[in-house]
Amino acid sequence: MATKEFLVKVLIEPKPELLDPQGHAVEIAMHELGLETARETRVGKLVKYKVQAASEEEVRKKAIDISNELLVNPIIEIFSIEVETL
Repeated sequence: MATKEFLVKVLIEPKPELLDPQGHAVEIAMHELGLETARETRVGKLVKYKVQAASEEEVRKKAIDISNELLVNPIIEIFSIEVETL
């Protein structure tokens, strides 16, 4: 079976119920720079990688497994995954 190349993006953020001191600091700075309407600012991280696979479904399943096992601390973080065919 032929493989395709995919771009995987994993967005990792603090859980909504947890305080985000870094997000709070960024929001204060945005207010000081004139963006007074900024609110509920959260700071997370984005992990991107390319992978070869037979299907998007296969890529998504493996990305979830890798995120749960390696990238995300499930006690304090949530994540979402975007898969794009290249």
